[in-house]
Amino acid sequence: MIAQLITSFLATSGFGILFNVPKNAIIKCGLVGMIGWFIYFSMVEKRIDAVPASFVSAFFISALSHVFAKKYKTPVIIFIVGGIIPLVPGGLAYDAMRNFVSNEYSIAIELAAKASLIAGSIAMGIVFSEVFNNTIKQGVSVRKSKKMNE
Repeated sequence: MIAQLITSFLATSGFGILFNVPKNAIIKCGLVGMIGWFIYFSMVEKRIDAVPASFVSAFFISALSHVFAKKYKTPVIIFIVGGIIPLVPGGLAYDAMRNFVSNEYSIAIELAAKASLIAGSIAMGIVFSEVFNNTIKQGVSVRKSKKMNE
């Protein structure tokens, strides 16, 4: 587990450097990616399929990214993009293409479908977290305006 956490931290931080993330945010990006990978890896270890594990992990990555963005006054996209890097099903997509080229179509379609489902679940996790965050913000602003009107 320690090796998984270290490599996910390094991968996320490395992509942060590659994408020119501000220097003071690189460690924080690595932390977001490491926590997201920990959630994903823990769920998969408990025999939960990769699709729902990716959804839950992406949801928490996005939620944590909003917290970090607000706390450190940086754009949320910096943390979200870096955080989802360990979850991206690049290996599955590669295997799908390799099987297509090798005329192993049934295996290729299965792998491509799985990669698509995982990618979709990552996107849905981010969107659901955005909706959740906006709902909380609206609830807080409504309560503040009611207090001001009283």
